[in-house]
Amino acid sequence: MSRPPQKSSGPVTMRDVARAAGVSRMTVSRALKKDSPVSKDTRDRILKVVREMNYVPDQMAGSLTTKRSGFVAVLVPSLNNLHFAETVQALTEELEGIGQQILLGHTDYAQDREEQLVEAMLRRRPEAIVLSYDGHSDRTVQLLSDAQVPVIELWEKPEGPIGHTIGFSNRDAAADMTRALIGRGYRNIAFLGEADDDWTRGAARRKGFALAMKEAGLSAHRQVKLGKPPLSIEDGAQATPALLEAHPDTDCIFCVSDAPAFGALSALGAMGLSVPDDIGVAGFGNFEVSRFSTPAISTVTVDPRRIGQATGQLLAELLHGDPSAIPQNIKIEVEISLRDSTR
Repeated sequence: MSRPPQKSSGPVTMRDVARAAGVSRMTVSRALKKDSPVSKDTRDRILKVVREMNYVPDQMAGSLTTKRSGFVAVLVPSLNNLHFAETVQALTEELEGIGQQILLGHTDYAQDREEQLVEAMLRRRPEAIVLSYDGHSDRTVQLLSDAQVPVIELWEKPEGPIGHTIGFSNRDAAADMTRALIGRGYRNIAFLGEADDDWTRGAARRKGFALAMKEAGLSAHRQVKLGKPPLSIEDGAQATPALLEAHPDTDCIFCVSDAPAFGALSALGAMGLSVPDDIGVAGFGNFEVSRFSTPAISTVTVDPRRIGQATGQLLAELLHGDPSAIPQNIKIEVEISLRDSTR
């Protein structure tokens, strides 16, 4: 008969699972194998305890006497996003100097996939975990909190950080851009963002837009939500006519990122509207497409390499010093870059 799972003061061990399930450690070990010889009822009971206790089997046990894996687990939302690529490249360069390698995974902006990857990474006992913040499932938070390795969240300043953070407030940055647009004389600003984004940085940007509009006594009802993160150029192009049909008095479109902003710019040109004479366009991120479009798109400038470098420097301190040091919250400065797409 299984016993109620009890919280361990450190990482949950196979002994803890065996005690809670009322079986031997050998039975637990066998139950965790794909072709398990353990009976179905016993295996199901053990796996239920494993999940309840957030037990992560140590695949490296016995193989490395030093207990040092020599790698850092890094999770990013996308592999084809230039910002994340530059962050990972800068981080890789920093880690090479301290003899660490990166084990990379991408979450596709999905919490369930992130949870699976975090568990898979922890099986390999990384020396630290670095992941972009777009919200986490409850179990991911628990897994990371119990991991007893440095955890660094990037690209945001979450309200309840798990460990260390390196980034900026996406809400505040979007609010600053909105204030800058209001300062340029825009009053009927619309926000174009994602639909299924409640846990993401995109949602934080939308909140920043609404906050700044409210502060100025202006309406923030002009919003279009479509698609899952991240929005593409095509998404922006397709959404713009619908946005203007729903809100024909819009005088500026603030997009969740530069890709849909470029799409909006293209759609407005096809509709015979002049940017910025008839309507303004703004984005977020300072991607290459915003700098070299015609006209150049106003945007929030972020330095992705700086985020990667700061992460590597912090890891050097943690891995060669006290890994349980007081959590640091490193702020990355962003800049409002007003260009020719706004008057």
